[in-house]
Amino acid sequence: MIGGLLGLERRRARWAGQAPPGPVRDLLSTPQPAARTDVAELRLLAIDLETTGLDPRTDHILAVGFVPLDGLVIDLSGATRLLCRADAEVGQSAVVHGITDDALADGLELGEVVERVASALRGRVLLAHHAVIERDFLSAASQRTHGVPLLTESVDTMQLQARVLGSHTGADLPPGALRLTTARAHVGLPRYAAHEALTDALACAELYLAQVARLSGGRPLSLKALQR
Repeated sequence: MIGGLLGLERRRARWAGQAPPGPVRDLLSTPQPAARTDVAELRLLAIDLETTGLDPRTDHILAVGFVPLDGLVIDLSGATRLLCRADAEVGQSAVVHGITDDALADGLELGEVVERVASALRGRVLLAHHAVIERDFLSAASQRTHGVPLLTESVDTMQLQARVLGSHTGADLPPGALRLTTARAHVGLPRYAAHEALTDALACAELYLAQVARLSGGRPLSLKALQR
C-alpha cells in the first residue's frame, strides 16, 4: 500500500508538470495525506456525481455534490452543488436524477466544474460510495478539459460496508446489501431521497463516520487500514 501511495505521488508530480497553471496543477502538486494518517486527522471530500450513464468515455457529468470532512467532523459550510452544462441531451437518465436540459442550460462549463472540484479536493482524499465512478469520471473530465488526469487517493464506503458486514469482497452478500440506502439503514442512519448529488454526498459522509466507529472499535484507524 505504501509503495502504491508513493507511485501515485510520482505520477501526480509528473502530470502536475504538464498541467496548465490553476487548481488542477495545484491539486496534483500538493501531497495527499500519508498512509499512516489516523482517521481523526484525515481530511476527505465526500463526492457524488450525477451522470448520463456509467461510462466516463462516452457519458457526461451533469451534477456534482461535495462536502468536506476534517477528521471526524463534517464541514457543512463547504457543502456545494454544481450543475454542469452537458455536451449532449440528458435523455432517459433524467428519469433517475430528475435533472432537465433546461436546468443544465444555466450550468457551469465542464472545465470550471473540474477546477471547482480540484480546489475543494486539494490536500484531501476522495470519499465516495463505489468511488471508482467518481474517480474515473472526474479524471476523464480533467483529461478532456485540462489535458491531464485528476489523480487522487480514495476511500470507498461501499467497500467499507462489505467489511462492516464481515465480507472481504461483498460477493457473498445478498443483492443490494451494499447500496447506499441499505448500508445507511444497517448502521441506523435515516433514509434520504436518492440521486441528488449533494444529498448523496452528505449521505456518504455520514455513512463513513458510522463505518469508522464500527471498524475502529475506539482504536486508532489509519488511511492505510481504510484502503486495505
